[in-house]
Order: sequence, then C-alpha cells, then structure tokens
Amino acid sequence: MGDVFKALADPTRRAILDVLQERDGQTLFELITRLVTRHGVSSSRQAVSQHLDVLEAAGLVRTRREGRYKFHHLDTSPLRAVTERWRIDP
Repeated sequence: MGDVFKALADPTRRAILDVLQERDGQTLFELITRLVTRHGVSSSRQAVSQHLDVLEAAGLVRTRREGRYKFHHLDTSPLRAVTERWRIDP
C-alpha cells in the first residue's frame, strides 16, 4: 500500500492518472500530448515513462501490448483497497 501513496505523492503522476481517467488505453505519445495540452506538464518522454513505471509498480496502471504499441490503462483497485481499509462513515 505504501507504493500507492508514493505514486500519488507526485503531481505529474496524478496528472497522468487524470488523463487516463478522461480517456483510458493511451499510448505514451498520446499521454504526453494530453499532459502538455491539458495540464501544462512539459516532461520529457523518458520522464513520463519513468512516472508510468512507478504507477504500474503501485498497481494503478496496467499495460498491454498490441504490435509495437503499448497501451496504458487506469486500475483503481488499489485505491479501493485504501478506502476499504480506512472507511469514511457519513
């Protein structure tokens, strides 16, 4: 669970998750384009790739390959595990 908090601590990684929430199943190129246009993030391709590695290690992003393309998908199950552990009662 610590990996989830580490992954969410960075604003660029949160922006990546926001972009994947808006449109799931994007390539690295698509993610970078949306990060620049919608969030003003000007990270290099390598930096975004490293952020995606952290998100994948935390279980927040899943990937699948189709030919030479790698698609990234949001996985919210680790977030559900956090909210189930520390429930918020109304």
